[in-house]
Amino acid sequence: MTAKVSPVLEPPPAAPAAPKKKRFLSPDNRFLAPILITCILVGALPYGILEYYSSSLLATLTFGHITSYSPTFVAIVAAIAMELVLGRWWLGKWPHLASAYISGISVGILIRSTELWPYILCSFISIASKYTLRVRGRHLWNPTNFGVSLVLFLAPATVTGLSQQWGNEIWAMVVIWVLGALILYRIGKLHISLTYAVSFVLLAFVRSAVTGVPWLTEVGPITGPMYQLYICFMITDPKTTTRHKWSQCVVAALIAVVEMILRLNQVVYAPFYALFIVGPAANLIEIWWDSRHPKARPVQPSVAVATMPQGLTVSAPCSENGHSCLTTDGEKCT
Repeated sequence: MTAKVSPVLEPPPAAPAAPKKKRFLSPDNRFLAPILITCILVGALPYGILEYYSSSLLATLTFGHITSYSPTFVAIVAAIAMELVLGRWWLGKWPHLASAYISGISVGILIRSTELWPYILCSFISIASKYTLRVRGRHLWNPTNFGVSLVLFLAPATVTGLSQQWGNEIWAMVVIWVLGALILYRIGKLHISLTYAVSFVLLAFVRSAVTGVPWLTEVGPITGPMYQLYICFMITDPKTTTRHKWSQCVVAALIAVVEMILRLNQVVYAPFYALFIVGPAANLIEIWWDSRHPKARPVQPSVAVATMPQGLTVSAPCSENGHSCLTTDGEKCT
């Protein structure tokens, strides 16, 4: 006598979950950093951060409507143009321009020159380093830090760094710090900036004791626009920081220590050179460690597939995309 087997009916597929509405301050909002650096630029305008130069050629081309230009905007255009060219040629697609915008503004604020070519060259070097200076797919240097450090080192007679402060008013600094702290917290990088800032302030006591300079004078530079860019964008760059929070804090503290040593040796651009030295070294150590200990690297979660008795078909939720699907004879859910 043959027993009747009732067919197993597959339940209707679950309706796909509605996509979550992204909040403005969500970590994946790539416009947060450009908004912050724009605020820094606007906040620095009353203090003469932007320079303007007259141009007879520009006046001729615009029929006298525009007679001067700012190298900062030239640096922004150069960075964006380089990003578009390299992104399309290197990756085969049009890249997101947030990073190039940040690099252009940073270059325009951080370097000073009576010539125009350093701004263009620095932007080109910064963007090109993103595509060329990699080890196993990882960036070693923060792009802007690499470009600025290289130009300051190779052309000291033509290029200098920004040395201006906010002035006696504290409101601009407070606004930038509050907005910066909020954004860095949302993207999970605030601990890096806090570690560096605390280390800088504590090490100022050491510098003051060694040099005899008042402590407040040693702490003063951290309130300037240069350090706002440095703290908010360079040392916190997600592409060039180590993987773990504890190592990120260690690296930030080491950057402050190396900067102090360079300052004590009268190195003018100590913060840039400190990050130029410590950042890539930390990344190389982590890359080497991961190569020696592959189990320590983060892995993607695998899909567990149950082996079913021969001939049986069951309906099971697919752990990869959240929809129902069939697994037959132990085959992977697809």
